Amino acid sequence: MSTGALAHPAPIPGRVGAKLAAALIGVAGVLGLFSLMLVAALAGAGGVSSSRGPSTFAVSARAAAEIPAQYLSLYQSAAKRYGLDWAILAGIGKVECDHGRDRDPSCTMEGAVNSAGAGGPAQFLASTWSEYGIDGDGDGRIDRWDPADAIFSMANYLGAAGAPSNYRKAIFAYNHADWYVAEVEYWASLYRGHAQASASSAGEVSIGEWPGVGEVEFTSGAQAVLSPGDGHVALVPAQAPPVVQAMVIAGNELQDLPYGPDGHPDPRGAPDEDCSSTVNYVLYRSGVRRIGEILRENPLAQDYVSWGKPGPGRWVTIYATTAPTDHVFIVIAGLRLDTSHNGTDVGPNRDEDGPRWRILDHIPTWAHWAVRHPPGL
Repeated sequence: MSTGALAHPAPIPGRVGAKLAAALIGVAGVLGLFSLMLVAALAGAGGVSSSRGPSTFAVSARAAAEIPAQYLSLYQSAAKRYGLDWAILAGIGKVECDHGRDRDPSCTMEGAVNSAGAGGPAQFLASTWSEYGIDGDGDGRIDRWDPADAIFSMANYLGAAGAPSNYRKAIFAYNHADWYVAEVEYWASLYRGHAQASASSAGEVSIGEWPGVGEVEFTSGAQAVLSPGDGHVALVPAQAPPVVQAMVIAGNELQDLPYGPDGHPDPRGAPDEDCSSTVNYVLYRSGVRRIGEILRENPLAQDYVSWGKPGPGRWVTIYATTAPTDHVFIVIAGLRLDTSHNGTDVGPNRDEDGPRWRILDHIPTWAHWAVRHPPGL
């Protein structure tokens, strides 16, 4: 449980240490693009919120098993009313009162508050509640300790604080601490399932908001494809796992860069990227590899010959070789991201150097490839 909305600059001493430590262990390796604004300095929290495209994320197995049915329904209903990502509401609910299961009396006991004066499942201060508290279940009462009122008021507050256009700003307003933003976004990333697109027919394109990135184009189905209007943009497959979607978005971010060595050892913000730094960047931005690990190990093409798990992945496959020259590239949701193009690309980027989406009906045959994949993908 934290100090709640709004807006104490410091947490209650002794109440968040264990949770924070666990969250920070996971943030760098799991959160990826969903915490871009913190980890990359991946991306923010949140989910797709544009009414023109995907409107929400499905419920992950973790969320279905962990969040009480009443709270899950309230998070989703409140998010729908205010046009928000339900997983962000659930992340706050987890951090504040563990979805109403925290034993602190201030979470569930009518009238009880913590040492900062916050009370109820969403841990509102009385002053903030007087401005943003609403009757979430229509029973004629506005009660801080009522889960429906608390969760709908949470959504009301986040909307007033900048969500969905800037989830990080809104979460920071809820509790003025960077650790709090990271922890909420961490739990939100665990609770999200696949993106649910509004597009219903195969190949249909829709637009969604990815916090920390802005608008992105989605395609229904599980395969990434190039945008018909821009060969430098891969459409994000709505049925792919969030981490795979994050990889596609990361690949899009590299499309204007030339080939060069400046992405080593740090691929972030480099003016150019080579084959291995391109792979490093995508794995970092999606949260598959921590930036500290990349800076320490500075993986090169030859290092990916033995990295990860053997064989092709369900969603992501890495091809690496040392002969006749060192090289590595990555295939994400069926689309190849590669700096090599001469004779190995028939798409719109076939004459361009640097990290680009490449089109070919087979894996390039100029080398014997070690075929690997990130664990779980």
